[in-house]
Amino acid sequence: MPDLSSLGEEAVVARLTALLQAGPEVLTGPGDDCAVVEGPGRGTVELLKTDCLVCGVHFLPEAVAGKVGWKAVARTLSDFAAMGGWPRHLLVTLAVPASCEMRWVEQLYRGMNKCARAYDCSIVGGETSSLPAGAPVMISVAGTGTARRSQVVLRSGGRPGDLLFVTGRLGGSQRGRHLTFKPRLVEADWLSRNFRLHAMMDLSDGLASDLPRLAAASGCGFLLERDSLPKARGVTTEEALGDGEDYELLLAVSPRSAKRLADEWRKKFPGLPLTLVGALVAEGEQELPGGWDHFAG
Repeated sequence: MPDLSSLGEEAVVARLTALLQAGPEVLTGPGDDCAVVEGPGRGTVELLKTDCLVCGVHFLPEAVAGKVGWKAVARTLSDFAAMGGWPRHLLVTLAVPASCEMRWVEQLYRGMNKCARAYDCSIVGGETSSLPAGAPVMISVAGTGTARRSQVVLRSGGRPGDLLFVTGRLGGSQRGRHLTFKPRLVEADWLSRNFRLHAMMDLSDGLASDLPRLAAASGCGFLLERDSLPKARGVTTEEALGDGEDYELLLAVSPRSAKRLADEWRKKFPGLPLTLVGALVAEGEQELPGGWDHFAG
């Protein structure tokens, strides 16, 4: 019987989701940045998301607790951005050893609340649990959000010929930016309101992992212009592809929309690059080396 490390994250997720059966109100189930279900009002849908942080995987023990809290919430909000929606209510599950200092936990929650209020959503409850001595701290944030049905952007809508853009700069996140990044909610809301985006996702595991996921979901291959990647200062192309935890947006639009998008983006967000990095094609690359895999051996 294979263990998780012999399968890898993609295969593990595929095998688990194959065991699930969704009800008729589910519009988009596992496999995208958020689940999409029928909303309470006409023309709206509800978005559902959960994400977690584990000490030693997503942050180091010496990390500032307030920044860990910010990241715990910002990761979840980034997925709402990737769908063209907006978060509303969050639930937090905290699992810690009993020896954890209360001051650290309070600072953690202040950081979470700071991020939530910065993006006009609220932490409304959750759960706490003890862990055996020596076990790593785990923080899980689940959330609900809303979007106009017409604004929801999936990973699966890309088409051959679409041009691929990324926001911001990639690579070098472990130098500290992974704890302080700003989820691209404002930018994604503007994009989905003003342009017909064919596909979009956030870059959490690195472009090397996430671009093949978007292309596969859309039934396409891709061409990547490696020399065009918007790299953070001092970062190599390989690091820009594979470091992960960039939390920028990767989006696919038609060539017809691309010129207007680039022009209007520069006016709306002059301090944030939007870079053309490639295209979706009927036949092309299917995989890239690098990127993060939670179960890689």
